[in-house]
Amino acid sequence: MGIVISGIQQIGIGIPNVQEAFDWYRKHFGMDIKVFEEAAEAALMLPYTQNEVRSRHAILSLNNQSGGGFEIWQYTSRTPVMPDFEIAMGDLGLNACKIRTYDVASTFKQFKKLGVTILTDLKNDPKGSPTFFLKDPYENVFQMVEDTYRFRNTGDPTAGPMGCSIGVTNIEKSLTLYRDILGYDKVLADESGNFEDFTGLNGGGEKYRRVVLTHSKPRQGSFSRMMGPSEIELIVAEDRSPKKIFEGRDWGDRGYIHLCFDINGMDELKELCASKGFPFTVDSANSFDMGEAAGRFSYIEDPDGSLIEFVETHKLPIMKKLGWYKNLKNRDPKKPLPDWMLKAMWYTRVKN
Repeated sequence: MGIVISGIQQIGIGIPNVQEAFDWYRKHFGMDIKVFEEAAEAALMLPYTQNEVRSRHAILSLNNQSGGGFEIWQYTSRTPVMPDFEIAMGDLGLNACKIRTYDVASTFKQFKKLGVTILTDLKNDPKGSPTFFLKDPYENVFQMVEDTYRFRNTGDPTAGPMGCSIGVTNIEKSLTLYRDILGYDKVLADESGNFEDFTGLNGGGEKYRRVVLTHSKPRQGSFSRMMGPSEIELIVAEDRSPKKIFEGRDWGDRGYIHLCFDINGMDELKELCASKGFPFTVDSANSFDMGEAAGRFSYIEDPDGSLIEFVETHKLPIMKKLGWYKNLKNRDPKKPLPDWMLKAMWYTRVKN
């Protein structure tokens, strides 16, 4: 059957208040579709939770315009912990979530009016495209990236996540995962030095190597057209030894906890990852059931310990109020779902 990667399904964010965070992301990023919401125990994540089962409340939200989602996580059995240092660009882990926007200059002005904490001026990124960085009320950094891909025109200035910046120690070792397994085989930029677009970020005045990657082949699979193209930026701090963002903390604590890809062919992917030196550290093996969504999930670590999640979706809620769920187990894994079906999710959005 082969391995199919549909795209970035979501970025996990550890949050102190899941409902408050959902409202903030809905109002500012248009992430107004709740794919699921559930309170449960994270029983399979023991390797990353000090071998203790943690209770949590989670919401998966989407922007129907394009891109992946946010998996907003709040521990309910413990207080989620912040790092004991200020994260700098190039620190080891997920540094920033890249948000697709269709007019970055207009978005910059709009967010200023809304009182969003903007960290940088409008500058060009290593690709030569205008960009800026901001942070949410929980100290998570987002990069606004100008792009034209649109699945559905909702009128929002932004779409969902279209990528992630990741702090690494060695580009070449990291490419074994991000290029050879995940398919980010096209280099959009590979630059070293000081960068104007980082001015205003913690560590922004230091020297870095930044490699921006995308996939040369269009993604396939059920959600590929909605998720759209994506990019990964690998960042090496050249002036200092970077810190590990989740050192001494649990998965699910404050910050970006994982980068998740929607895939098909989990067994074959498991073999490929193991052969490249990235064995599954967590595997739900058969199926998870979150009530409104179901499938199989697994985790690997990149060479510096950043968590990459894979989800093979078996059931998806289209319109929950009507009891309309789509079973995905017996369809062609390379074939996108009909546009009208995924666009119907827009009618389930949270408006207030």
